[in-house]
Amino acid sequence: MADPFLSMSAADRRDVLGVAADRSGRPAHLLEKDVWVVWAFQTVFGSALSDHLVFKGGTSLSKAYGVIQRFSEDVDLTYDIRAIAPDLVGDNGDALPATRSEEKRWSKAVRHRLPEWISGTMQPLLIDAIGAQGVSAATRVEGEKLFIDYEATSTGSGYVAPSVMLEFGARSTGEPASVRDVVCDAAALVEGVTFPAASPRVMHAERTFWEKATAIHVFCLQERLRGERFARHWHDVVRLDDAGIAATAAADRDLAQAVARHKSMFFAEKAADGTLVDYAAAVNGLLQLVPSGEARAALASDYGHMVEDGLLLEDAEPFEVLIERCADIAGRTNRAAK
Repeated sequence: MADPFLSMSAADRRDVLGVAADRSGRPAHLLEKDVWVVWAFQTVFGSALSDHLVFKGGTSLSKAYGVIQRFSEDVDLTYDIRAIAPDLVGDNGDALPATRSEEKRWSKAVRHRLPEWISGTMQPLLIDAIGAQGVSAATRVEGEKLFIDYEATSTGSGYVAPSVMLEFGARSTGEPASVRDVVCDAAALVEGVTFPAASPRVMHAERTFWEKATAIHVFCLQERLRGERFARHWHDVVRLDDAGIAATAAADRDLAQAVARHKSMFFAEKAADGTLVDYAAAVNGLLQLVPSGEARAALASDYGHMVEDGLLLEDAEPFEVLIERCADIAGRTNRAAK
């Protein structure tokens, strides 16, 4: 009978990861973190809480769709706004507020209720699972983020921490979404060991394209990075193009308009010149995916750090090639909107 990986001693886990690293060429500390990411999926989506949750973002492209090889260390989850604020949403089919003042009421309610739900419902679920399974981990909550701090058996350069961050949002339905299987990267590399596995409900990759493309568009207009690893969005958009998903998303005009409406209402942003970012224009022929000046230099530096620590695995094309690809994608996406 196969041994559960997370029930092994630290020494045995280290040996297993060493074998997986040798066979795959991937760093052991990234393979280990991937196990904890999938364990989190298994725990969360194996519970009754899964009914109102959707897994999204770059990690979904790697773990659920297999369209990127980038290591995705953190998890983005949407808790359906209809579940957290049924008194506000009511029978609103789009689950979007009708006015800016209504948006402020909805957002205020979500900001108050979501951290309470995380600490009062989600964290106890994980604490109970850690205790029941005897795994070496602890949890902590910081606002809308829940961290699973695990006992690491190997380390890299320090760029990747031994902690899985579950970041929750609750200002959308997460749709369109469907159930997909998720397994650990090490599972196919080592015999005689069982690893966590899960079947989360996952946002469709076409919507993820538009979510990332509009995030890049905002960056290009604001000319500033928001934290580390922001370069992942450019990498992911190129991989989505390789898989044909970018073209499918660009042709889905209803989806593009839905993302623009949602971001215009809940994620209003201002450009560097103080003007309001026009999401409708972005999805209707004016999408920008290539930054300039200091913003481009900052992005190149962030991309270099990701490559250095092995987060992009074998998909790390030179930065200038990445930017050229994004310029081409923006051109084709804009032409598809006309």
